[in-house]
Amino acid sequence: MVIKICLFFFNFSLSLVINSLFFTDETMHKIYIDEGIFNFIYNLPKILYSTLISTIIDILIKKLALSEESILDLKKEKKLKEINDKAAKTKRKLIIKFILFFSISFIFLGIFWFYLGCFCSVYTNTQWHLLKDTIISFIISLIIPFIKNVLPCLIRINSLKDPRKSMYNFSKFLQ
Repeated sequence: MVIKICLFFFNFSLSLVINSLFFTDETMHKIYIDEGIFNFIYNLPKILYSTLISTIIDILIKKLALSEESILDLKKEKKLKEINDKAAKTKRKLIIKFILFFSISFIFLGIFWFYLGCFCSVYTNTQWHLLKDTIISFIISLIIPFIKNVLPCLIRINSLKDPRKSMYNFSKFLQ
């Protein structure tokens, strides 16, 4: 649970930093021309790009932090001696993964804190725009896994109604 909470905060801070990297001189000028009004259509491509980048980085970080795959591999074993040997190896592997995860995340969070502190102190009038972009990007990144998991289920339900095996194979491919 602690690791998942840390991943949540890391994902939000990563989204905040990636969104701030897309604030260029052109963006600042557009905010000035629009007199500070949030222009969603103008910011949409940047929001989508930042969502894509932060999702890819988040997937890599989750590979380092989460332990479900290791535990599932351990559950597949049948013999008690092999289970004990594999459990000891898995425990050492998970300890190393967790130490690496917390070390890397704290280093990156320090860098993020410094960069965002500098960015927000220099560009004080863009903080609300950055926060709005980040919230939209973060919500999109939370909705994507939901769609990714529901879509194969819906196709699989339709494949039960339709006897063709191609729909079922397509749902397996999506999953």
